[in-house]
Amino acid sequence: MNSKRFKMFLFLAVFFCAANANSQATVSGTVSDENGPIPGVNVMVKGTSQGTQTDFDGNYSLENLKEDAVLIFSFIGYSKQEVTVNGKTIINMSLQEDTESLETVVVVGYGTQKKSDLTGSVSTIDSKSIQESPVTNPEQALAGKATGVNVSSNSGRPGGNTNVRIRGSSSINASNGPLYVVDGVIGAGPINYLNPNDIDSIEVLKDASATAIYGARGANGVIIVSTKRGGKSEGTISYSGYTSIGTIARKLGVLTSSEFLQTELNSYNNAQKYDPTGWEQGKYNDPMSFRDDRRLFDESGNPLYDTDWQEEATRIAITQNHNLSFTGGDNKQSYGLFLNYANQEGIMLESYLKRYSARFVMDNQIKDWLKVGGGMTFNHVEENRVDGGTGALTPLRMMIETLPIIPVKYPDGTYGTNADYPNMEGGENPVNLLKNRSSLYKTQTVLGNVYANFILADGLELRSSIGANIVNEQNNFYSGRSLRQLSADYDGEASVNNTRTNYWQFENYLTYKKEFNEDHSIEALAGIGWQQFDYFNSFAGARGFSDDFYQYNNLGVGSSPLTPRSDTYKWSMNSYFGRLNYNMMGKYLFTITGRLDGSSRFGSDKKNSFFPSGAFAWRVSEEDFLKDSNVINNLKFRTSYGETGNTEIGVYQSLASLSTSTAILSGRRATGVGIGTLANPDLKWEKTAQFDAGLELGIFKNRISLDADVYYKKTTDMLLSAPVPTSSGYSSIYKNVGSMENKGLEIALETRNISSDNFSWSTTFNISFNKNEVVELGQANDDIFPGPYFVSNTNILRVGEPVGSFYGLIREGTWGSEEASEASTYGLLPGDIKHKDINGDGEINAADRVIMGNGFPKGFGALFNTFSYKNFDLTLDLQFSYGNDILNMSRSTAEDRIGQASSFSSILDGWTPGNQATNIAQNRPAKSYYTLNVDSRWVEDGSFIRGRNLILGYNFDQDILDKIGFNQLRIYASLQNFFLLTDYSGYDPEVATYGDAFAQGITFFDYPKPRTLTLGLNLNF
Repeated sequence: MNSKRFKMFLFLAVFFCAANANSQATVSGTVSDENGPIPGVNVMVKGTSQGTQTDFDGNYSLENLKEDAVLIFSFIGYSKQEVTVNGKTIINMSLQEDTESLETVVVVGYGTQKKSDLTGSVSTIDSKSIQESPVTNPEQALAGKATGVNVSSNSGRPGGNTNVRIRGSSSINASNGPLYVVDGVIGAGPINYLNPNDIDSIEVLKDASATAIYGARGANGVIIVSTKRGGKSEGTISYSGYTSIGTIARKLGVLTSSEFLQTELNSYNNAQKYDPTGWEQGKYNDPMSFRDDRRLFDESGNPLYDTDWQEEATRIAITQNHNLSFTGGDNKQSYGLFLNYANQEGIMLESYLKRYSARFVMDNQIKDWLKVGGGMTFNHVEENRVDGGTGALTPLRMMIETLPIIPVKYPDGTYGTNADYPNMEGGENPVNLLKNRSSLYKTQTVLGNVYANFILADGLELRSSIGANIVNEQNNFYSGRSLRQLSADYDGEASVNNTRTNYWQFENYLTYKKEFNEDHSIEALAGIGWQQFDYFNSFAGARGFSDDFYQYNNLGVGSSPLTPRSDTYKWSMNSYFGRLNYNMMGKYLFTITGRLDGSSRFGSDKKNSFFPSGAFAWRVSEEDFLKDSNVINNLKFRTSYGETGNTEIGVYQSLASLSTSTAILSGRRATGVGIGTLANPDLKWEKTAQFDAGLELGIFKNRISLDADVYYKKTTDMLLSAPVPTSSGYSSIYKNVGSMENKGLEIALETRNISSDNFSWSTTFNISFNKNEVVELGQANDDIFPGPYFVSNTNILRVGEPVGSFYGLIREGTWGSEEASEASTYGLLPGDIKHKDINGDGEINAADRVIMGNGFPKGFGALFNTFSYKNFDLTLDLQFSYGNDILNMSRSTAEDRIGQASSFSSILDGWTPGNQATNIAQNRPAKSYYTLNVDSRWVEDGSFIRGRNLILGYNFDQDILDKIGFNQLRIYASLQNFFLLTDYSGYDPEVATYGDAFAQGITFFDYPKPRTLTLGLNLNF
């Protein structure tokens, strides 16, 4: 071969090799795990933006790949895999589960993070835990699932009445409830209207590092609710439903007919002792003279009836709940339609809750650089509430106070009433009230949001979203013409109260993620948002109806219209927010967060404020000296400090406002307008600073996991409706005065006790402690009485004491016969109540009132045990609380007013010459100078242990399901509230019948809680 040919051959060979090295090829394959193909796996070309996702059968294909291209296979819950093409055209990949990352992605404000990378205190509750409790209110399902979150289910009515506190109370006149964020829509709470089955997860953000991204609205913690999205595979139809039977779990001891009549006779005989003048004047009538009424007594004077009013006013309550969903999609788009119908009967007659819910979601990857989606939820809820009107003659009160000698109905069909027996209060019997008095609430909620995600560059993404929450609420009320002491005096009363609220938000934020040299990574977020809320309310009512036919449906029929009224207001906010996460070598984690909020609620020069936070976490288990430990698998220390705010006060408080009044002039109604409140242009933000230190520990292959946090919160510049001198003509003005602190400890322990092929047992235990203290209340530190008011002030705010403190006299028992002389100095007799003379001035008055207890617990938590044997599973859920007291004001009328109505059976322990070591006064008519005060007799220990839920389930084998065409079928039975250990004498120690901020534990005839048996199933096909 000559030199020219050789050179030509060499050139062609080099050219061919170079061309071959840079040739473009198509690579395809299947991605699977041990169970088969995996749809939706990301397959990316390393160092480029080129990539795709596997289809439903796990297949993928990539074109125009270089021979030295490296493919990266990644999917949530699996370890990332890399492989070099090296000329191959078919590459199949088997992914392995990443045990460290499974189920560790949590939702945080404006994004998600791996739990291992968190620097803040965040608790997560998954959908399975939420749906284990068959309730219509998801807040009830939240109870006991997260440390530091005290959820009090204060009523047994359908839907309940929950009170949620995260790490204690932080404010006096502003809200103490958490901020709810539902699918990114801020302030979409409370969430009692949501269908629990629609919820995918709930994250609770507790410390400042986690909540500062929500700035002015994050001081009380944040609850983020993420609802279920569409599928990534062919269409799936799912059904879940249950039916439950509820009965009253506990009945109170009340007088029987014979006990009532004997007590009445004893009281009459003792009247001469306590009111000799009235006795001589014939003020009291011998009750034996009343016993010739043949409607109530036989010829011998024996009662014809012995009515158990708790039995008559309650029922076996049937509840049904049905959920149907349709989901599907592929690697580019997904959809989901979720439907719900719930019908929950209350154990009190005529009380119920019905919910109709529909939700549609869609996500679509339109382009590689553009993804859009959104969702809309519609809920229609109807409920008849029978526990309204605290303090009035409600069915709950009359269930105790209606005389046992009275029948529900007489043979002629008329309702029995206390007025049928002389000298009694004329309240109607509870069955009559429940049948002929209604308060029907209809609430329609539309919650929706749409978003667009733009990939602007490698690692840089812009998200733009619009959210709205529209709520219409209507309260239709009617009280019948025959209901004595309620509406009989004016021939019935009807009203319609309508409220509409509109909320919208528009947010835009950039997220940038970047890795440097495999040892450093950052995630930066910066955004801007706008929020606006408006409110409108109108009321109309009438009295004087000729019959009960129209009720609230035709107010014009009423002869006496009530004064109509309407009200409206609006507020808005403008916000700038940002966050920077820095990860060094997977060991050292830093987070800096800040939000600048501007609110229309505050003074002209005080509208804007900045809320920063910083956090650090150290993953010690990733250090070389611990990384290969066979004992410690996870060890992380974290700490944070930051500030958040509270803006939840009434609008226009920084401005002088107008108020109206009416008067009758010359027989005509005239109106006037004047200044209603004083202006305070210096009104500014309430701020809460919080320090948190946490520990996360996992040992023995994470069979034992421990999470613990200690925290300190201090609120300053508290928004307080402070009193002003009466000479000003006004009673109060909103100011920034005072401070309050909370200190606490939270512990959560999880153990996998047994894990074998056929049997497993795991345990979860959590306990939380919180200590609250009022530090300052303005310049003079005067006591504040926040309510409720009942006979006297029941609740006090005092420097050095916690909020929720009960206030009253100390009952030391009753005056004994040997103390007659001392009792006389107070104008009392043996058998009268003996109160402690705190200041020793020889008088019992307001100066002798002291703090008697507190309605908030010192500690609370839960214990869960989960067992599985083959296809069976069993869950035991126990709840506990200690250190909380109950102010049982039901005693004021059912124990301290003998002779006007029926009573608790505790009055049978009343003082007698032979029974002087008692707290119960000698029986006598209430008008015989009986002393009635808020005192320590009403205070009871509210600590308890509750068997909250016991669930037994069975999952059918796959081979059986294949034959009938199902993918999953589970049946279960559960028992809720199956036992209660407590010293409290009422229905349930988890109670509050007043809406005041610090009225937890204060009750006046509450709605009893049911014991419920539930049967249900879950089905996918």
